[in-house]
Amino acid sequence: MKKELLEVLFLSEKRKGILLLLQDGTKEMEFLLKSLDTTRQALLPQIRILEEHHLVSHDRDTYELTTVGELIVDKIVPVIDTVDALDADIDYWGSHILDFIPPHLLKRIGEIGKCKTITPPIPETHHILRKFHESSKRSGVLYSINTFFHPNFAELFDDLIRNNVKIHFILSQDLLDNMRDNYNEVFTEFINTDKFNFYLHPADLGFMSLGVSEHYLMLTSLRTDGFFDNNRILCGNPRAVQWGKELFEYYLKETTSVTEL
Repeated sequence: MKKELLEVLFLSEKRKGILLLLQDGTKEMEFLLKSLDTTRQALLPQIRILEEHHLVSHDRDTYELTTVGELIVDKIVPVIDTVDALDADIDYWGSHILDFIPPHLLKRIGEIGKCKTITPPIPETHHILRKFHESSKRSGVLYSINTFFHPNFAELFDDLIRNNVKIHFILSQDLLDNMRDNYNEVFTEFINTDKFNFYLHPADLGFMSLGVSEHYLMLTSLRTDGFFDNNRILCGNPRAVQWGKELFEYYLKETTSVTEL
């Protein structure tokens, strides 16, 4: 008796792994064994199940997806990516507001991958923030959205500018007012360089901060219960970086450029 397709797809990590590996094209058995870190004896029964359900075919020792297999894998990969991304810290995602993410990007949340949750005051927090800063220096560009100032913001921005980093900085009205009242001279100096671009967003942003370099995405969202925490996520894969850039671009469309204080 054949299994239900959902059972075939999701109740075996080996079967799921085979399908995902074959998504990019035909693969030889040795490649599958090495990628899944398993033995031929352990893998063959799972391949037979996939063949019995017309998801995989083979010619000698080479395997590929059938047309049915391609159709199904194309649909399940976004689901698997989403589950993997949220499962990295479901407590974080479940306790923080996600409404600020536009629908087209929320549907693609799986692209950020397995991100690390940074929970102050763990000892490595400063190291991780410094790591993000250093990655921005190597990137040559930083995309940032903020509703608050980091305690060392002037030092950090100055360091980036001195290292020829192009900064694109979206801020809220409250933060702009704070800047004008308390940091006018500092930010006037930044504006007078050709490295710092200010943008004012007119609406309530609905989250704390976003930072995107060419290497990392860092995001701080708000809690659903109204309490504040400084937890943030750090994602370090190319798809996460691209996703973060698209989120920045989404908010940039609603901004006006600030050329003087």
